[in-house]
Amino acid sequence: MIKYSVVIVDDHTLLSQAIAAMVNTFEKFKVLYTCKNGQELVDKFSSSAKFIPDVVLMDINMPIMNGIETTQWISEHHEGVNVMALSVEDEDTTILKMLKVGAIGYLLKDTEKAVLERALTEIVENGFYHTKNVTNLLMKSLSGHEPEEIKLKEREITFMRYACSELTYKEVADRMCLSPKTIDGYRDVLFTKLNVKNRVGLVMYAIKNKIYTP
Repeated sequence: MIKYSVVIVDDHTLLSQAIAAMVNTFEKFKVLYTCKNGQELVDKFSSSAKFIPDVVLMDINMPIMNGIETTQWISEHHEGVNVMALSVEDEDTTILKMLKVGAIGYLLKDTEKAVLERALTEIVENGFYHTKNVTNLLMKSLSGHEPEEIKLKEREITFMRYACSELTYKEVADRMCLSPKTIDGYRDVLFTKLNVKNRVGLVMYAIKNKIYTP
């Protein structure tokens, strides 16, 4: 079985090692390495493509370069890397900041092992993971703003509804009888048109504008 690579960024060494040991017990995942702060991760990414993982588990409060700054850098330079926050921070403002700079999931460090494994699996298979609390928070943050009038094509709406499900993009392509490349095109156009950075943003837009009802 092909395993997905994971990097852990956390300034607490013992905790980082414990998380790494846990992730290495997951059937579909292996830890590539750990970093103590965002700058270490940037240096790794910049040194060789072999250090670029499928998923980064990102702490928030770290010296030199924190989780928000690091996630922003990853979004700008390596958009194919999935970032999930794993932190003790539960403030709404912190969670929103992480999601806005590109994180596609947010978990607290007291999360159970099974939940972490499910979150990692959904991220690599579906492109996002969010708890009910995070969904409610995102909806609340959008509630004070009127949506811009954006004209969507019928095919784009169909794609968005499929994107709100647990289907992978390849499965969406099969359902719509289109090539994966065409589906990637729909995704990229919608990201730009709706000013969102990832699948979570797409889902939240669809819910907010009643394109999809969970």
